Amino acid sequence: MNHRLTGGLVAAALACAAHPALAQQAGTFTVGIGAHQVQPKSNNGSVLGGTAQLEIGDNVQPTITFEYFLRENLGIEVLAATPFKHDIDIKGLGKVATTKHLPPTFSLQYHWNSQGTVSPFVGVGVNYTTFFSEKTTGPLRGAKLKLEDSVGVAAHVGVDFILNERGAVRVDARWMDIGTDVKLNGQKIGKANIDPLVYGLAYVFKF
Repeated sequence: MNHRLTGGLVAAALACAAHPALAQQAGTFTVGIGAHQVQPKSNNGSVLGGTAQLEIGDNVQPTITFEYFLRENLGIEVLAATPFKHDIDIKGLGKVATTKHLPPTFSLQYHWNSQGTVSPFVGVGVNYTTFFSEKTTGPLRGAKLKLEDSVGVAAHVGVDFILNERGAVRVDARWMDIGTDVKLNGQKIGKANIDPLVYGLAYVFKF
């Protein structure tokens, strides 16, 4: 290999290494637009004195995140979404209801290697989940179902694949502590422990 070609390859490698990065500084913010799947854990609790086991289904919805950087690589993020809708089954009886929920989540996050092309991050925060539009069907048709709102901790991990100084593709996962009291016709009949894993894919814009 001649010296000219070697020099060209070295220059190209240096140019790639110096590619503009999605570096975060204090006072900057990002917006992420994508979609997330809420996947409740497999054992969602019991009602009616432990005689009925709950199964709550998955759902995917568009999401948006806002993150404001308090200092270099340290930010506060807010997750918002369109309402998630879940089927509620009772083992042995099948589908008995549906519900919708909104899960706004606030996280304090730290990002590594934001000057590079692959930037992982971790976060911890709090999730507030509000349930609404509960509808009963099947064996519970005509009954009034209510799921109470929930507040719990949330954990967040992910990786930004940085494309340029203004954009990145983000892959992330969250765990949320979501537990809700279940009421039927005004009477508490048990608790649903949803505690989902939330998987996401988004495009992140820096401003």
